[in-house]
Amino acid sequence: MLLYVCSWVNLYYFCGTVQPASYKKSCATMKILIADSMHTSLFDMLDEQKWDYAYHPEYKREDIKAALPEYDGLVIRSKTYVDEEMLSNALKLRFIARAGAGLDLIDLDVAKRLNIEVFHAGTGNRDAVAEHALGMLLALFNNILKADREVRAGIWDREGNRGVELMNKTVGLIGYGNNGTATAKRLSGFGCKVLAYDKYRDNYSDQFAQESSLEEIMREADILSLHIPLTDITRFLVDEQFIGNFAKPFYLLNLSRGEVVKLKAVTEGLQSGKIKGACLDVLENEKIGKLTPEQQEIFDYLRTSDQVVLTPHIAGWTHESYVRINQVLVDQIRNWL
Repeated sequence: MLLYVCSWVNLYYFCGTVQPASYKKSCATMKILIADSMHTSLFDMLDEQKWDYAYHPEYKREDIKAALPEYDGLVIRSKTYVDEEMLSNALKLRFIARAGAGLDLIDLDVAKRLNIEVFHAGTGNRDAVAEHALGMLLALFNNILKADREVRAGIWDREGNRGVELMNKTVGLIGYGNNGTATAKRLSGFGCKVLAYDKYRDNYSDQFAQESSLEEIMREADILSLHIPLTDITRFLVDEQFIGNFAKPFYLLNLSRGEVVKLKAVTEGLQSGKIKGACLDVLENEKIGKLTPEQQEIFDYLRTSDQVVLTPHIAGWTHESYVRINQVLVDQIRNWL
């Protein structure tokens, strides 16, 4: 216990406002393992802080686990699950930084127990996600993908591609954090009524959205957009019963995590007319070359439907957000130190 207390006292002297002369090198000599592919802008940012780092995007899980005992910080993106086994010998590790918004790859309970700080770039890609959501929705409403394919094939069908206007539609947002608020802001510019439900917030109505219950959204929404993390509570939240509880047919957008939505229920909803269309940036199984027979049947239906717009988990995946995510992480770590 004495050693543990001393380590955090030293951290205060190392990186806080006191900084005795004998400890001034601490932050500068902090060692960070970057174990995933990152935009090169990160390296200039780390050099500016005089932090020592090793860039090993080629590392597999066992490589990371073996290397961690030598490092104070770990930066990851999407390929590695950081659990108790991974952290078992990482005795020096002081923080984990995820270059993205979701934290479902990190066992937060274990990190908390081990006094490891966790950072993520929730604000880094919110504008990109919001723009992507609007792009998918407008493409669906105006038959842009279908019409494009037809024109390229020499088919000029105006009536068959008559669109639907976004103006005056009621949009329900589940999750009103970074991505939800950015999406609401853009929807307000299209004359939409936006209802927002967030289980973990109170008094969050603003000029872009009205705080609402899940029941209100199910009663009034023409469009449902999901902006929630993947947790034990949200896993397969959108299933047959959830969809059936909506008072009227609606459009579905999922730009959060694939396993929040049960795709079999979506296909059944599309077939019955309860779901009028779907914009899916994420899928239950995103390894589309390794689907089970049931998953393949569902995917084949979705990919051939003109009522569905699909993208490969790229909401938030812009050139600008690639840099901004790095800046958000570095700022968080610096402010914490």
